[in-house]
Amino acid sequence: MSQSNFSRPGAVDLSSLRKPAGGAPAAGGAQAAAGGGAYALEVTEANFQSDVIERSLQAPVVVELWSPRAQGGLGDVMIKLSTEYAGKFLLARIDVDANPQVAQAFGVQAVPVVIAILRGQPVPLFQGVLGEAEVRQYLDQLLTVAVANGITGRAEPVGAVAEAVAEDAPNPRYEKAENAVGAGDLDGAIAAYEELLQETPNDAEARSGLARVQLVKRTQDVPADVRTRAADNPADVEAQLLVADVDLMGGHVDDAFARLISTVQATSGDERNAVRLHLLELFEVVGADDDRVVKARRRLMAALF
Repeated sequence: MSQSNFSRPGAVDLSSLRKPAGGAPAAGGAQAAAGGGAYALEVTEANFQSDVIERSLQAPVVVELWSPRAQGGLGDVMIKLSTEYAGKFLLARIDVDANPQVAQAFGVQAVPVVIAILRGQPVPLFQGVLGEAEVRQYLDQLLTVAVANGITGRAEPVGAVAEAVAEDAPNPRYEKAENAVGAGDLDGAIAAYEELLQETPNDAEARSGLARVQLVKRTQDVPADVRTRAADNPADVEAQLLVADVDLMGGHVDDAFARLISTVQATSGDERNAVRLHLLELFEVVGADDDRVVKARRRLMAALF
């Protein structure tokens, strides 16, 4: 996954798009995106504050800046994934031709551009038309960052399709764990997820949630010399595991997997099994259907047998 190079975190000034204090509210409610999708909005300069900034306090908002003049649009992929992720993020689509002030605020030079908003702060994701698998990688990385910052809420469905997806509303079963994460109580969240898994061991969402929270907890206080330790002593299993965690948090998924597979090959007995289990936990964080996980599973099997 290539690094975003069109902007920098914190370099985008959104103050000009915030509704002035005492100003009139934007006319009308949220407008669903033209291409459909329960979690996709058409956003304008008038409702940017209410439909992007304010909504980003609860759940990540992914802003797609596009133009009807651009060839090979990204919109269908973004709308499809916003529906598939079922409220883990809200997609806000903005036509830069009709909303030049938004384009100016983001410093857009070419479209499409995709930027996330977390608690009102912009986080650049990528520029240009990407395939679904590549976009999914950026979204998964964004959600890991969101959890690390205590943003665990889900976006509410919008527009006329909201009632149609009411049955798919967030399951209150996970509310205790998600609230604990939001409050910064990682131990409480871990306990809540473990309780759910005792009740239903095959609960994939609880397993993924537990793995994400445990990853965040492990990477809260990383020793400054951990990379040096790992490089100087490949047999230092603790250092290899921690560097892999840090790499995953930073979006370097393939690097994290490769490090642990190499460590599996270099160890034996209980140490080898510990590394294997740790790698399986990182697979849960990224997602079983992710291409990188599928490939890493095959490499792990080859390393084991």
